[in-house]
Amino acid sequence: MRRETPDCVSVNFDVPPNLKPEYEFLPGQHLTLKKTIDGTEIRRSYSICSRPEQGELRVAIKQVAGGQFSIFANEKLGVGDELEVMTPMGNFTLETAPQNSKHYVAFAAGSGITPVISMLKTVLQEEPRSHFTLFYGNRNTESIIFRDEIEDLKNEYLTRLSVHHILSQEDLGADLFFGRIDKDKSQRFCTRLLDVLDVDAFYLCGPEPMIFAVKSTLLELGVDEKNIHFELFTTPGASAGILNKAWASKQGIGTSKITLTLDGNTFTYNHDQPSETILDAASKTVADMPFACKGGVCCTCKAKVLQGEVEMEVCYGLERDEVEAGYILTCQSHPKTETVVLSFDE
Repeated sequence: MRRETPDCVSVNFDVPPNLKPEYEFLPGQHLTLKKTIDGTEIRRSYSICSRPEQGELRVAIKQVAGGQFSIFANEKLGVGDELEVMTPMGNFTLETAPQNSKHYVAFAAGSGITPVISMLKTVLQEEPRSHFTLFYGNRNTESIIFRDEIEDLKNEYLTRLSVHHILSQEDLGADLFFGRIDKDKSQRFCTRLLDVLDVDAFYLCGPEPMIFAVKSTLLELGVDEKNIHFELFTTPGASAGILNKAWASKQGIGTSKITLTLDGNTFTYNHDQPSETILDAASKTVADMPFACKGGVCCTCKAKVLQGEVEMEVCYGLERDEVEAGYILTCQSHPKTETVVLSFDE
C-alpha cells in the first residue's frame, strides 16, 4: 500500500501465480473489489493505475464522504489483508503497437487520473514515436494524485509528454489554468493548445459535467465521435453506488421469462415486476451475480441479448457498437418481450 495524497491510497495486489493469466489487463481497465463491512457486502470498482508490463496490479482508492469502502480502504486496510477481486474488465482502454506514431490527449479530474495514468505510461513506454498530452483538474497541488510520478514522467519524456494542471482552489498565476474544466476552459484548451483534428484519440475520465463539456467542445470543433472515449466516475442520482429511483417502462410488459447463462450455467426465472431491473430480479434466483456500481458506468454486469428485447434506462458504460451488437447493462435493463435470453459469457 502507498499513500498518494492525504485522501487517496493505492493498493497493489499479490496475485497467486496460478491466477496471473486471468488478471492480465489492458491499460484503462478496472477491478471490482468485494468486502463485507459491518455485516453488509460492499462492491466497488477501481481503475488499475499500473501499466500491464509493470509487474503490478495496483488501484488507487480516493476517500469520499460517506463512502463505506473508500473509508475502509484509506483508514483500515493494511498490508497482508485479503479482498475478493474480480478479474479486470472495462471498455475504456487503448491498445498500443511499437510502430505507432500517434498523439493521444486525455482530460481527467480528481481520481479520474487512475485509468489515464495507466494509458499514459503504456504509450510512453511502448510507442517511442507517440506523444501524450494530459489536462488534469484538481482542487490544489496537494490533492494531485500521482503528482511525483507525473513529474518524473515529464522529466523522462521531455519531448513526448505535455501536462497541464488545472486547479480550482489554488491560483498558479495563469487564468487559463485556474478553475474547473468546463465548457469555456475546454474550448480555450482545444483552440489555443491543441490542433484537435491532428489528435488520434481523446480519453476523458471524471465527473459527468467535465466529460460532457469536453466532449461537446470536441464535437463542435469537428472531432469524429469515434475518436472520443470516456468513462464516468459518478452518475446523476447515484447514492453509494446504487440508484434509488422509481422507473416507469415506456414499453412495459407485465411478466417475462428470462433465461440467462453465467459461467457456463443456465438459469430461468419469471420477471414479474416491470420496475425491477434484470440484475435485481436475477439476483433473487442466481447467487453472486456480477455487478458493482449499479449506475450504468462500470460494465461489470454487461451481458448479451441472444433473444428478445430489453430497454435500458441509461447506458454510460457501453460503446455504440457494443449496443448495436446486442450488449446491455443488466443493472439498467428491463424486459420488453415475453421471452428474453441473455448471456454473461459472450
